[in-house]
Amino acid sequence: MLAPGIHLLHKPVGLSSKAVLDGVRSPGGPALCHGGALDPFAEGLLLGLAGEATRLFPFLHGIPKVYEAEVVWGVETDTGDLHGATVAEGPADALNGARLAAALASFVGWHDQVPPATSNKRVDGERAWVRAHRGEAVVVPPSRVYLHAAEWLGHTLPGRSRLQLVTAGGYYVRSLVRDLGRAVGVPAHLAGLHRTGIGPWVDAGPQAPPQRIQGEALLPWCASRRLTAAERLLANAGGPLPGGGLRPPPWPLPAGFPPAPVRLFSEGRLVGLADEGEELVVHTRFSRGL
Repeated sequence: MLAPGIHLLHKPVGLSSKAVLDGVRSPGGPALCHGGALDPFAEGLLLGLAGEATRLFPFLHGIPKVYEAEVVWGVETDTGDLHGATVAEGPADALNGARLAAALASFVGWHDQVPPATSNKRVDGERAWVRAHRGEAVVVPPSRVYLHAAEWLGHTLPGRSRLQLVTAGGYYVRSLVRDLGRAVGVPAHLAGLHRTGIGPWVDAGPQAPPQRIQGEALLPWCASRRLTAAERLLANAGGPLPGGGLRPPPWPLPAGFPPAPVRLFSEGRLVGLADEGEELVVHTRFSRGL
């Protein structure tokens, strides 16, 4: 049984994120969800949120995610990955490192991105992939996404390239690869994806047991405040707390990522989250502490 907190799990190729959670779920155990899914063909770090930690999900969306991706040139697929049907083909003989570096640089920063038709995005209240699997034509509206950094790790042209990315949540690497191919005039799709890190946490690999994150190790990109007994009572009642007295985050977010809330601690346990200002406005409380 997973105790309340964040658990670092490895998702192997071939399993869904739900299947990985089902493998560690216990009857009668605490509620369990993931902190951001991976496609079945992908592998890497998956966060399992147990107990009251399930309420941390919204605060994990904006933090950096690190990926390594394998790009195949010459073929674009309808899903953007290796399991899709071919929708375009073309020679890749004219590609070179300089041309690919220039194209990749143009995608860094904030951009509108059209998710794949087989994505988890909702279209008219239903998941896009559900409608696509019924054979319906799916038009997914663009989303505003953030690519913090990107670099090519190597090329074996004209066939393949390897890419490392640092993104915020909601970013579709399949869409980036599709759009890169269109930018250089050579169809492309994603052949492999490994999420190597989320925030300060790294993928320990398939042999590593789940690692539990709790207490002051939770959300280390947030500033923090230790509460007195009186402030703990005030926070539990939902009242604002006096401002000031904050400790800086031990793992600061890189520039460009959205601001993070303030963590509230009592006796070494995370008991709440607040927005910073002249007063600390408590918006999330954990009754038992994490």
